[in-house]
Amino acid sequence: MQTQSPTTAAAPLFQLGRCVATVGVDDLLRRLALNPYDLLSRHVRGDWGDLDESDKSLNRRALLDRSRLMSSYSVGDKKVWVITDADWAVTTILLPSEY
Repeated sequence: MQTQSPTTAAAPLFQLGRCVATVGVDDLLRRLALNPYDLLSRHVRGDWGDLDESDKSLNRRALLDRSRLMSSYSVGDKKVWVITDADWAVTTILLPSEY
């Protein structure tokens, strides 16, 4: 996993709500001995990972209007998404194929 970028906030930018992980991502993280907290920590601090500039801009706007937030990270040879729903009540860690 990548380290946080210099533009990442030191403090959380929003509430994650209830955090859940899908079976596929749980299997992947267990196999690689990784903690999902590391992905959640990056997400909540505004390190959106491998998103393009357009999607990062949508996230910056979502911080203002409390809409959906999304991050994408490379984990091993897979992509992992972290999505906080529009009402910020639930954050889900999942593989794109599980969307």
